[in-house]
Amino acid sequence: MKIPVFVSSPTVLTDKQKKAKKTIINQLIRLGLENRALGQSDYPTESPLHEVYVLSKHCAGGIILGFEQFRADSCIVKPNTKSEIKLSLPKSFPTPWNQLEAGILFSLGLPLLIFKEPGISGGIFDEGVTDVFIHQMPKPSMTLNEKRALEAVFLKWQAGVRKIYYQ
Repeated sequence: MKIPVFVSSPTVLTDKQKKAKKTIINQLIRLGLENRALGQSDYPTESPLHEVYVLSKHCAGGIILGFEQFRADSCIVKPNTKSEIKLSLPKSFPTPWNQLEAGILFSLGLPLLIFKEPGISGGIFDEGVTDVFIHQMPKPSMTLNEKRALEAVFLKWQAGVRKIYYQ
C-alpha cells in the first residue's frame, strides 16, 4: 500500500509546468508514495475547503507547487498605506488554494515540501514563514547533479512522511 501525500497544485498548467509537476510526481512514485489531490484523485461531496481538510487528515505529508496562475503587468501593493509600492514590472501569483492547503497541512503537523516558480512569493512562499526551505521548481532538463539534489530533498522529506504514517 502506498503512503498518501497531499499535492497542492492548480489543475490547469502550461506544458512546461506539466513537465515540472510530472518530475515531482515521478519522485513520489519512485518512493512508494501516492499523490492525493482534490479534483484529481479525490472529488468533493461537500464544500471543497472541507474536503481538503478531510483528505489532508488521511495524508502523511504535503507538497505545495507554486505555479504562476495570474500575472499583473503592473500593480500597487498595499494601496493607500505608508507601505504602498507601485510595481511597473510583471508580478506573478500562484493559486490562492496553495495558501489555504498549505495552512491546513501545516496545522496538521505534516511534513511539507514546497516548490515555486521564479517570481512567486508571498505567504507560504516567503522564506522564514515556516521552518521549511522553499525550493525552486524543477527545470524540464536537469543536470545529473540537479537530479541528485532533487532526489536528496525527496529522500529527506519522505523520511518525515514515513515517520508520521507509521506512528
